[in-house]
Amino acid sequence: MFPNINAECARSGMTKADLAENLGVSYSTLKNWMKGKGEIPASKLIAMAELFKCSTDYLLGITDSE
Repeated sequence: MFPNINAECARSGMTKADLAENLGVSYSTLKNWMKGKGEIPASKLIAMAELFKCSTDYLLGITDSE
């Protein structure tokens, strides 16, 4: 559901488990967000953007520009 988040994980060599740990959430919570089951909290989305050094709009697929 969020291919840019997947792409940024791959680009950085980070697994989804690594990302979940960095965000302070369980792996199952992250998987649910990625499947569109529940919304990603703004604070976690911002943390991902800071981690991957890109915009939140890019992570959500709103824009192609990082």
